[in-house]
Amino acid sequence: MPFTNLGLHPNLLKGLKDLGFTRPTPIQADAIPLAMAGQDLLACAMTGSGKTAAFLLPILHRLIDKPRGTTRALVLTPTRELAAQIVEDLNDLAVHTPLTAAAVFGGVGMGPQEHAFRSGVDVVAGTPGRLLDHFRSSYAKLGGLQYLVLDEADRMLDMGFLPDIRRVLRHIPARRQTLFFSATMPPPIAELSREMLKSPATINIERRSAPAVGITHAVYPVPQHLKPSLLVKLLTSGEMHDALVFTRTKHRANRLAKHLGEHGVKVERIHGNRSQSQRTEALAGFKSGKYRVLVATDIAARGIDVTALGHVVNFDVPIVPEDYIHRVGRTARAELTGSAFTLMAPEEEGSLRGIERAVGHRLPRVTLPDFDYQAGAQAPPLDQRAPRPSGSRGSQRPPASRGAHGPHGSRGPRGPQRDPRTPRSWSGGPRHRT
Repeated sequence: MPFTNLGLHPNLLKGLKDLGFTRPTPIQADAIPLAMAGQDLLACAMTGSGKTAAFLLPILHRLIDKPRGTTRALVLTPTRELAAQIVEDLNDLAVHTPLTAAAVFGGVGMGPQEHAFRSGVDVVAGTPGRLLDHFRSSYAKLGGLQYLVLDEADRMLDMGFLPDIRRVLRHIPARRQTLFFSATMPPPIAELSREMLKSPATINIERRSAPAVGITHAVYPVPQHLKPSLLVKLLTSGEMHDALVFTRTKHRANRLAKHLGEHGVKVERIHGNRSQSQRTEALAGFKSGKYRVLVATDIAARGIDVTALGHVVNFDVPIVPEDYIHRVGRTARAELTGSAFTLMAPEEEGSLRGIERAVGHRLPRVTLPDFDYQAGAQAPPLDQRAPRPSGSRGSQRPPASRGAHGPHGSRGPRGPQRDPRTPRSWSGGPRHRT
């Protein structure tokens, strides 16, 4: 079914044509008609399935011919990158309309964001913490709000945003249309959806823990101290052209980026301790091809939309299975194909088994020819604590600094325990919001 059959405004169809999109993804085909009809929506769809356009297009359609000058739609996101990506996608879709949008998140000055509120941009995409900062002032009243979107709801739960979300709800009208999107549906998120939604239509609830189709998965068993060398070998042997590499901590990201750079790889990093300008430049440079590798913590798993990204690499096996799904969802977007490589140390096998139970099948183990898996135990200058063994999610992550997809892309504390088999220089720490 083409987009032309969905009843969208002609100017939106023109924008979609300019972008080269003619047919909706399954989540878009299911969600757009329901949202255009004014229904609340509870959608559980895999990362990379096109959720952003699934909620933006019906909202833009309903706003396009209405009086302007007041903010009528709010999109809540867990990360700065995702908020910025949503605004970028909206601008692409609405290029032939007068509709405007602004991103509201921490790490940058509040002045331009205040101006956006005062001028009444049509759509605001923002993170809960920075929105609450603005809500202390009278200029940020949203009495005219008609549409609320909660995007990546499960990630907001992971990042400790649930209390902030409830505080945000006190500042917006109770009478509104609410669109609720989540890649997974843990019990606290299901409870929140019942609080927020009124007789919602539901979509794809059965697809709770499935990576996107089109992803080729491979697990490389390797001793912890040889992971950096194996990654360099993969990058220099023609196995991958570009890669988004996920590490467990910010410190590991810094050290790994330094190690790759010392081996001639054009690399940048993105995590919560980087300034917003550094994060923006790193992501833009990766998208443009300036950097071949982007090393990231999970802060980036929900905010990076790179066209035709070939490889995602789990330098550390995620402890939480859902994190694996969100990480690898950065590739094979828009029904394309991609590869997800996971470097697994022996002490990480428990975490991998949890991921395999979640996805419903065993991930293939592979080895790289001509790589010396018996190299000496002297580790390179990286953080050398091994990831914590698989276990429960633990207690809620502590508060931290507040902060923060094209049409076909969506765009706890876990103190690591040192494994006695690894040297003592890989350091870890709790995750932070952004």
